[in-house]
Amino acid sequence: MSSPVRRELEEFVAGRGTPERVVIAVTVAYYRNTLGAQREALRPLINVIDSASPGIVELGSMTGGRGFEVRLAERPFPREHEDALRRAAELVLRDANAAVTAEPRPEPAPAWVRIEPAPLEPAPPTAAPPPPPAPGLVGRILGAVRRLFSR
Repeated sequence: MSSPVRRELEEFVAGRGTPERVVIAVTVAYYRNTLGAQREALRPLINVIDSASPGIVELGSMTGGRGFEVRLAERPFPREHEDALRRAAELVLRDANAAVTAEPRPEPAPAWVRIEPAPLEPAPPTAAPPPPPAPGLVGRILGAVRRLFSR
């Protein structure tokens, strides 16, 4: 999980942040990364945001680039859904902390163990490139015109 998202979640869980800031940070991170573990980690928060108010954020076009801009819509996050958002934020933070502490650390090899890299295998021979496709009608007409003027 990226540090801006983590910071917003921690501030919100501690009572110092607003749900609107959490919504913006989570939505930007979720839709920016369309692949990967971060997207799956943020899914509980996105589910709460979608169920609470699907119109809380709006997507706009980016000026001078590809993608989109996430802006907070004019209405605030519904107060009755703040507890669900807080529980989802706590769950995401707990899972993120568990993933960090659960990573196995490789133990160093003893001094008497010699580790050598595996020998490289030769690359398999590459196949010849496929022949170019047969020319279409326009290609055949252009070829005939070229042959007519080259004689």
